[in-house]
Amino acid sequence: MSSVAESRFRGVSDAQWALIGPLLPSNAGRRGHPFGDDRRVVDGIIYRFRTSVPWRDVPRGEFGPWQTVWKRHRRYAGDGTWDRVLQALLADADAAGLIDWDVSVDATIARAHQHATNTTRPDQDTGASSNHKNLPLAEVEPEGHGIGRSRGGLTTKIHHAVDGRGLPLAVVVTGGQRNDGAMLEQVLDDIRVPRVGSGRPRTRPESVAADKAYASGVNRRMLRARGITAVIPEKSDQIAARKRKGSAGGRPPAFDTDAYKDRNVVERSFALVKQWRGIATRYDKLAITYRAGAVLHAALTWATLLGDTP
Repeated sequence: MSSVAESRFRGVSDAQWALIGPLLPSNAGRRGHPFGDDRRVVDGIIYRFRTSVPWRDVPRGEFGPWQTVWKRHRRYAGDGTWDRVLQALLADADAAGLIDWDVSVDATIARAHQHATNTTRPDQDTGASSNHKNLPLAEVEPEGHGIGRSRGGLTTKIHHAVDGRGLPLAVVVTGGQRNDGAMLEQVLDDIRVPRVGSGRPRTRPESVAADKAYASGVNRRMLRARGITAVIPEKSDQIAARKRKGSAGGRPPAFDTDAYKDRNVVERSFALVKQWRGIATRYDKLAITYRAGAVLHAALTWATLLGDTP
């Protein structure tokens, strides 16, 4: 195979694989046919999400049988493997001082293709798919598969929490009509960075920057109770209501305009993850497998940073 063809089909670099490969499950204690070349299969998973081809059209000559690629991704999505890989990389990054704990949160819409929507589901799915607790697939797949009917039709929504440089810390998938602000607590609960050595995982950012969709009193009180600085502007109707009350309306919430200018890092993170066409448009029936594609992208992003760090 030519170098051009290799670069086209190679999804994970040598530096990334040196970090990710050892974190994947071994065959020790597993019954049945042993796993084949893990790297080849992972390359197939990345190829599928990057190009958005149907699983059946993943090139056999480069990645082996499509059934193997699909089943491995389904297994890793359902048993929390991709989440554990991301958490291990985050632990190394935190130990090296590479995580900026001034976090930004937002959500982005992805249109659900007809291949993703031919499943039985309620008309308005408000369930969320996340797997930070590494639960079995049946316990994390929402009833409506994270697809809801919004203004754009049948859509799904990815909620991101990113660090101060726009690197992903948490990924939650819901139906597209789900309110962004209502998901803030669950998105923050999905942040879990284990310690290298002893100690409980870190779950609390220093600050959270978000747009006006997150400006509810419930969210501000939740952040205050957790000791997290809120960098969230007030809505115009909230300002007007407070002023109508006069002195009884209280003081306006503190707002750091300079810190808020850095919130665009979460928008840039969406621009990067949507370079994978299988994320920009949802083709997966299961929310857990769709979300796992975004988690895999996050793991590759952190592996790139760690591989470039001396």
